[in-house]
Amino acid sequence: MAVYCGIDWAEQHHDIALVDEHGHLVAKGRIGDDLDGFTTLVEMLATAGDSADHRIPVAIETPRGLLVSALRASGRQVYSINPMAVARYRERYSVSRKKSDHADAVVLANILRTDTHAHRPLPHDSELDGFNRSSQHLVGEVERWRTGLGRSGFGSIGVRSLRRGDRRWRGVRTGSSSGLRSVAV
Repeated sequence: MAVYCGIDWAEQHHDIALVDEHGHLVAKGRIGDDLDGFTTLVEMLATAGDSADHRIPVAIETPRGLLVSALRASGRQVYSINPMAVARYRERYSVSRKKSDHADAVVLANILRTDTHAHRPLPHDSELDGFNRSSQHLVGEVERWRTGLGRSGFGSIGVRSLRRGDRRWRGVRTGSSSGLRSVAV
């Protein structure tokens, strides 16, 4: 029996849904974003038939995070599905526009069940790859803070409003009309 796993990712917890090849719900649950949560997920997968020979594929809305890294390190196929695609798929299963974490987990599992061929699994992780991704993310964050576009408020108003001559932004230097060269705060 083929089983597919969908995980609706959130900051504090994750909703899990396991469906079989006919779309019937096999198991569901909510786990925390910690080691106990990952252990619970592995137990749910094992109960549904996961083994070293046959790993249950997992669909999740993000390619990052500890949960994704742990899933990739365990050798299973992890598919990162764009949240906008999940919203479109959700319309196939429900006419109401109400969002539910559990329903999204079921939708993610069904995406794998029906359209695995249309999505690519994330490459398997190595320690060096994880380090590179983390360092790239940190470099991007540092660059946003350095240029003043971090949480200082500039990021929320957009660069276009930082035009030369705008009285609200005296002391802010902008480059040519093609974009922002430097910010002096």
